[in-house]
Amino acid sequence: MAYINALDMEIIATCIGEQKEILWKGKTITTGIFKFPVKDIIFLGEEEVAGDAICNRKYHGGVLQAVYGYSKEHYSYWKSLYPKLNWNYGMFGENLTISALDETKLHVADTFSVGEAVLEVTKPRQPCMKLGVRFGTMKIVKQFLKETYSGVYFRVVKTGYVNVGDVLQLVKTCSDNPTIAEVFSNKK
Repeated sequence: MAYINALDMEIIATCIGEQKEILWKGKTITTGIFKFPVKDIIFLGEEEVAGDAICNRKYHGGVLQAVYGYSKEHYSYWKSLYPKLNWNYGMFGENLTISALDETKLHVADTFSVGEAVLEVTKPRQPCMKLGVRFGTMKIVKQFLKETYSGVYFRVVKTGYVNVGDVLQLVKTCSDNPTIAEVFSNKK
C-alpha cells in the first residue's frame, strides 16, 4: 500500500464544462470537453459530476466513467509540445486535476476516499476526436495514444462533495489487477 500513499495525490483543480457547439471541418460538433477550473466545491454523483456537460454518454459519464482525473504533472509534457495554446487545467476534459496521479502505479479497482466521496479506479481514457478539437489538431490523438498519460476514470462508490486541496487517501489496493497504464497499452 505504501506505493500509493507516498504519492500524496491531491486535487489541484476541480473542472466542469458546458455543452458547446463547434464548427470543425465543415461539421457542427457538440462537445463538453471544454472544461475549466471552478472555485466552488463540486458534487460527484453516481454517473456524473453535477453541473458538468456530457454530450456522448457512450464514452463519458455513467457508472464506470462518472469522474475523469488527470495528472497535473503530465501538463508540462504537453505544454512543451503545444506552447502556443492558452493553457488551463481541464484541457484534457478532466473533472479533477490531481497531483502525483500516476497511471503506472494505479490498479483497476484501487479505491480512495477524497472529500466526502469514495472513488474506485475503473479504466483509462481512450482519446477521441474531440480531444483534437480541443487542441485544434488531430495530431494530439495519435500523440496521446503513444504515451501512458491517459488519465483515470473513476466509479463513484460514495457520492459527495470534493474541493481543491482534498487528498486522495487509499482505502483499498488491488495490486494483483493490471495498472491503468497496462490496460491503456493493451487497448492501443
